[in-house]
Amino acid sequence: MTEPLPVFAYHPDPMATGSIKLSQQVCASCARRRGYVYRGPVYSAKEVEALCPWCIADGSAAERFDATYCDVSPPPDIPDAVVDAIARRTPGFNGWQQERWLFHCGDGAMFLGPAGARELRGDEQALASLRAELAENRWTDQQIAGFLDALDRDGQPVAYVFECRSCGTHLAYSDST
Repeated sequence: MTEPLPVFAYHPDPMATGSIKLSQQVCASCARRRGYVYRGPVYSAKEVEALCPWCIADGSAAERFDATYCDVSPPPDIPDAVVDAIARRTPGFNGWQQERWLFHCGDGAMFLGPAGARELRGDEQALASLRAELAENRWTDQQIAGFLDALDRDGQPVAYVFECRSCGTHLAYSDST
């Protein structure tokens, strides 16, 4: 029987997002077979085959391999401890381009997972976030509407949805090849 997964404040359900999966692989950090393995990016100068969620949560894998799990480019009001928790003690996620973490209310947001048009239906906050991102790139309203309709949770383009830990606002950004 496997022990309960660690709690990740910035990635509350890494099994649902696909970042952690059932596996009998041995963790490269603790050399234990714990029943789960991380399936996201590992940014390290060393080749890292598999990591268990516990070695990510306690920071030992990041320390051992000088690793991070997501690109974290926070605004200036984010404390270093938050940046460290997200980059070095939180499972990242796989994207088409360089993944990035979103921030809100002076804190890192929680990653909820990938979403397509169907999953975003009714989530006006996430849709507004996506519309703003596309409008910044000078997309027309018609182009934006077509793009949002084409979002595919399991394909591309895809949206990555986050939730503010303080106010509950949903945020999102889009990604494709």
